[in-house]
Amino acid sequence: MGVERALPGFVTSQLSTAVNWARKFSLFQYPFVTACCGMEYMATACNRYDISRFGAEIPRFSPRQADLLWVVGTVNHKLAPFLARIYDQVSDPKWVISFGVCASTGGFYDNYATVQGIDKIVPVDVYIPGCPPRPEQVLDALVMLQEKIQREDWDEHYDKAAMMDTPA
Repeated sequence: MGVERALPGFVTSQLSTAVNWARKFSLFQYPFVTACCGMEYMATACNRYDISRFGAEIPRFSPRQADLLWVVGTVNHKLAPFLARIYDQVSDPKWVISFGVCASTGGFYDNYATVQGIDKIVPVDVYIPGCPPRPEQVLDALVMLQEKIQREDWDEHYDKAAMMDTPA
């Protein structure tokens, strides 16, 4: 299920394999940065770690131009509706990375004001543990997301979209 050689000079592949390969190396990210994990997020984009090697170089500051939502830091209940709105505006197909222990589980903020994990608001594809997570962990999570994107069933995604568009 990859690229096969048919005849000398010809290469065949499935459309979903080619599309998923292109998607995994062209991630347009939208950073939703709310707390101290933002410094580690910025460090990952610097030349020492160079997130651009993985196709996620330039952050987009409009969710309509992005397909990867990074939730970086603590999310409180006042911010939750805004996060949900931003997630709805991200273009399809969309992916979410929960960056740090505060975004993943609420961290050490075990109180009424903090959302105890953003998966209560938006679906999460990859969780990054740590307070704050190291840039190496961030790159590992990005590689995990790329592997998930490569395995996605492209036809199933568009069948679901077609069913949602048809009037009942």
